[in-house]
Amino acid sequence: MAREHGMIEPFEDAQVRQGTISYGVSSYGYDMRVADEFKIFTNVNNAIVDPKAFSDRSFVPFEGDVCIVPPNSFALARSVEYFRIPRNVITLCVGKSTYARCGIITNVTPFEPEWEGYVTLEISNTTPLPAKIYANEGIAQVLFFEGDPEGPEVSYADRKGKYQGQVGVTPPRL
Repeated sequence: MAREHGMIEPFEDAQVRQGTISYGVSSYGYDMRVADEFKIFTNVNNAIVDPKAFSDRSFVPFEGDVCIVPPNSFALARSVEYFRIPRNVITLCVGKSTYARCGIITNVTPFEPEWEGYVTLEISNTTPLPAKIYANEGIAQVLFFEGDPEGPEVSYADRKGKYQGQVGVTPPRL
């Protein structure tokens, strides 16, 4: 289905694991990678975290092969893969166990029917120590659920969702 609908680009049709946190096709899903583009949360500017008026001053941009997430903090990142979700598919995304067992939690909202773009990932470091995130390696597993062939009455594209076609690391929008 990924090939037929161009759902995932670039697409790895087998699991890649040698010397890396695995990515590619898994048993019932796809392990996506984190790109080398991050926004690390900072409290240096004493901004208030407000999802209705989020300040870009709350982040420090970073590009590199390894991102250090401060203790008890988080970073936003984006996927390497660009996703195009068909009208009759929805996804759930869960963090990879390699990171979860280190206290690093990856949160991603569902990819709704007809959503497309690079995935913005929220990576939380729940530990009292700095944590390494490895760019271009696996970060989370996407599970795909197929609905009725005709899909929902209204898709993400139909309602012109605010994150449609996002390209970079995208902070909250109202």
